[in-house]
Amino acid sequence: MRPTLRAVAVLALATALVTGCGSSGDDWSRPRPAPTAVGALGPGFIDPSASPSPESTITPRPGSWDGVHPSKGYRVVLLTAGDDAPTRALVTAVRDWATAERVDLRTVVADHNDLVAGIVRAMDMHPDLVVSAGNDLIDPLTVVSANHLSQQFLVVGAELAEPTHNVTAVDWSGASFRGEGLGMSSTYDAASFTAERCSAAIRAGAAAVLTGWTGIVVWLD
Repeated sequence: MRPTLRAVAVLALATALVTGCGSSGDDWSRPRPAPTAVGALGPGFIDPSASPSPESTITPRPGSWDGVHPSKGYRVVLLTAGDDAPTRALVTAVRDWATAERVDLRTVVADHNDLVAGIVRAMDMHPDLVVSAGNDLIDPLTVVSANHLSQQFLVVGAELAEPTHNVTAVDWSGASFRGEGLGMSSTYDAASFTAERCSAAIRAGAAAVLTGWTGIVVWLD
């Protein structure tokens, strides 16, 4: 083999190995066992004697979600729109969580001219969970999620005004955006989207979904 061809072959092999080791190299079309929660919620996450009704809000004890982790191969699509500082902070937190938990994460950046198409593209991947980051997605998610009840959604840093049982949200007083029709909350504070708060949001929200507490708002204050 000539040196140039050998170099190309070595580079191709190295690329294949890197892709194969990364989560994005897995074939999501292959069947596999349903994902499960590894670990359990700690005291104070939820009152087991008073199960929350759909659309209700719970305020878990800080850190009560830390014992819950996704099982191997958990498939998540990060659906995002917008380049504002809060959205960037949420995206970073989701990616950091996925790396730490070895989640199989893929990302869809929705086009502002057709946000619904971005949501549909995320669902077409058939993930275990779609995580939404960015206020621009709230209104289209309200329409799409209600018509696709088998797909689980997790909204971080905002919430739907009338979520169905497949939409879980994590919010706090500095966030609280619920759609254009309701306007921005009077307590909205972009500075509240700290790295610590956004990390808690994805971890608390994922723990809720993994343990079956869906269709509710997890309040972090």
